Amino acid sequence: MIPAPFDYHAPTSVADAIALLGDLGPDAKLLAGGHSLLPMMKLRFANPAHLIDLNRIPELRGIREDGDMVVIGAMTVENDLIASKVLQARVPLLPEAAKMIADPQVRNRGTIGGDIAHGDPGNDHPALAIAVDARFVLQGPKGLRTVAADGFFLGTYMTGMAEDEILVAIQVPAFKPRTGSAYEKLKRKTGDWATAAAAVVLRLDGGVVSHARIALTNLAPMALRANDAEAALLGKPLSAATIADAAAKAMAICDPAEDLRGDPEYKTAMAGQMVRRAIAKAAARCQ
Repeated sequence: MIPAPFDYHAPTSVADAIALLGDLGPDAKLLAGGHSLLPMMKLRFANPAHLIDLNRIPELRGIREDGDMVVIGAMTVENDLIASKVLQARVPLLPEAAKMIADPQVRNRGTIGGDIAHGDPGNDHPALAIAVDARFVLQGPKGLRTVAADGFFLGTYMTGMAEDEILVAIQVPAFKPRTGSAYEKLKRKTGDWATAAAAVVLRLDGGVVSHARIALTNLAPMALRANDAEAALLGKPLSAATIADAAAKAMAICDPAEDLRGDPEYKTAMAGQMVRRAIAKAAARCQ
């Protein structure tokens, strides 16, 4: 199938894009990498009267350090995350996980901001953003505001971003010493969405867990933060028992949908396995 007719707009600044959103209203959609929106348009699941292409706005791209924070432009593509020396040194989980997203062709075009703003529970960056304690910079007609990744994802294709706002940047605190991280993702084939995935960030002090963030991909209508699983680790030395307890508590919050990747029971069981593997790998990297 082919999309319904639409008008195409290519602003060259964030201000122009916001003005277009205000003028065109709910009939307009933002175009980032296009890997989610364009297939939906071809199937007539989405029929925007206007497309606002963000690809000609240079201020939305790039990765830079700002003190102890790493700032990533929302239109930065996956391959730029992978190649970034700043991220490799300061937040290594993001470039490592980006290698597991789709395939090289998609990673050359797909953007971190588009992945986040779409609100698809199968996308990888929502859980990753929660695990690294990211904050999202949103810009609209009333100016800028910053919101935490934790709590931003409200349901399938639902986020805390208003219709007249644009995600312009992602702020990520640089990892502190003795922090380890891992993203474990079970998928049917290269390029597929996760059957189940877990992002873990740990910090060990004196052999005891002093920081733990655990987030889950594609195991509910939105990315999940596993608060009880984190609590099962904090203040304790890592052991087979504490890891098993954390995995069990992560499984308890899962509510996956049945699809060709498996039934809810299988996906929930695999969530436990991904959490176990990610904790063990992250702990081994706490140096």
